[in-house]
Parts: sequence; C-alpha cells; structure tokens
Amino acid sequence: MKTQYVLIDHENVQPKDLGLLDGQSLKVIVFLGANQARVSTELATALQSLGNDGEYVQINGNGRNALDFHIAFDLGDLAAKHPEASFHVISKDGDYDQLLSHLRSKGIEARRSATLAALLTPADEKLDPADEKLDKVIAHLSRLKQARPRRTKTLANTINALFRKALEENEIQALVAALKQRGVISVKGAKVAY
Repeated sequence: MKTQYVLIDHENVQPKDLGLLDGQSLKVIVFLGANQARVSTELATALQSLGNDGEYVQINGNGRNALDFHIAFDLGDLAAKHPEASFHVISKDGDYDQLLSHLRSKGIEARRSATLAALLTPADEKLDPADEKLDKVIAHLSRLKQARPRRTKTLANTINALFRKALEENEIQALVAALKQRGVISVKGAKVAY
C-alpha cells in the first residue's frame, strides 16, 4: 500500500476534524509556528491516537513565510526519500500550488486541500487533462497576487482568457467549482475570496 503523508500548516489551518483520519493509513505531520505555544485538546488527542504515524514539528524561526519554507523543505526531503508516496498539504495558502504542480511534473503525487474533508475525497486516479488545466489556473492566479479577480464573472473571464477563449462555458464553470472544492477560493454571492 502506498504511504500517504499529510502535512498540516497549523498557522494557516487549525483542523478540528482530525477524527476523520481514524482508520486511514496516513502519516500526519502538524507544523507549528514559532509563536504557537498551544494546540487544541482535540488536535492533541487526535494526533496521539495516530501513534507513530502522527507528529508535531515546531519551527524555531520567525519571519514571513518561515513555516511555509519549512514545510516546503520537509516535503521535498520526504519526496526525495519516498518518491512512490503521495503527499497532501493542508493549507488555504495557494502559494504551495506551484511547488505541488512541479512535484506532479516529476511523477510525484502531491496536492493541496484547504480542509481534511477535501483531502479524503477520491483523488488517487491519474491526473487527467482537466487537472492540468486546473493546475494552470491555480498557478496563474498565484502569479496575479493582489490583482486576482474578486467577482465570479471576472474569474470566469480570466480563466477563459488564460485558455485563449477555447473553453466551453461548462468547462469554465467546472474549473471554478474545482477551485472551490480544492479550497483555493470561496464564493459568497458573486464575490470571490482567496
């Protein structure tokens, strides 16, 4: 059975549903920032129930993206040691997406989810062209930073322009839905948040 690693960015996401992982064959690593002196009882209990398959890593340094760089390094180290494994980063931070896309281009299964529930949706099948399109959209949105579309219509137009207006409306809507499912965006009415 393929080893699955779950790396949780605890500064970005504080999952309250680690119980979902019960009975799963996963190795869970929770990364804590230097200033995170406490974790919830639920998290501690759930992680302890995983035994040797659960651990905390508290980084020492402070600074912008310090925890993100630590996760990126450990992810690369694990991928080099276990290229046959699959890797899941739990974070709302879309900045991981380009790294994960790069790992996938090297044949390493890697993805990001904003929640543990999204992680447990079936995704072990091979990437299809729609996944490659989604990766391209996520990478493009990451590059836009502050200029990201703030409305669903503008987002749809941005996606359509990215693919030189070669997509059908249902393909655009499927990509928007996939962005929501992966936790890259949330939509409230016509407004989009990242």
